[in-house]
Amino acid sequence: MAEAARWYVVHTYSGYENTVKATIEKTIESRNLQDQILAVNIPVETITEITESGKSKTYERKVYPGYVLVKMLYSDDTWHVIRNIRGVTGFVGTSSNDPIPLSEEEVIAMGVEKREIIVGYSVGDIVRILDGPFSTFTGTVEAIDPEKNRVSVVISMFGRETPIALELDQVEVISQ
Repeated sequence: MAEAARWYVVHTYSGYENTVKATIEKTIESRNLQDQILAVNIPVETITEITESGKSKTYERKVYPGYVLVKMLYSDDTWHVIRNIRGVTGFVGTSSNDPIPLSEEEVIAMGVEKREIIVGYSVGDIVRILDGPFSTFTGTVEAIDPEKNRVSVVISMFGRETPIALELDQVEVISQ
């Protein structure tokens, strides 16, 4: 059932994001809607500023002011619950009565859900490149950067060792 849950964008009055999030969470608890409204999120980023006096000041800033993201099973009931929260002006979509869920790519790009990639290889392993212009090559893993979803592989091309950067899922370890 959780597979059908999608992320929706809820528009709020400016400055009401935290209040709306807290109210949605209280409503989920009081109406026992945990199986229908799964998560509420306000994307924030941490900002560090250096003041004129040289001191650093760190604070969180909303990435999308005026918006709250809700992961839910869309139905008339869940729409009605969210739509009637104080501070909510509507859902983002073709009309506030017809919300459009975020695509998987949008969810990942916004950093709402982190996708954990389990890497089955380590530095020094020999790997096969699965796609892209080097798909017929094998090489040695030089570095892995899970945060950036990158792996550096050294391949032999025209008699020279050449490092190339690929995504983590573009290579697989060659069984030995």
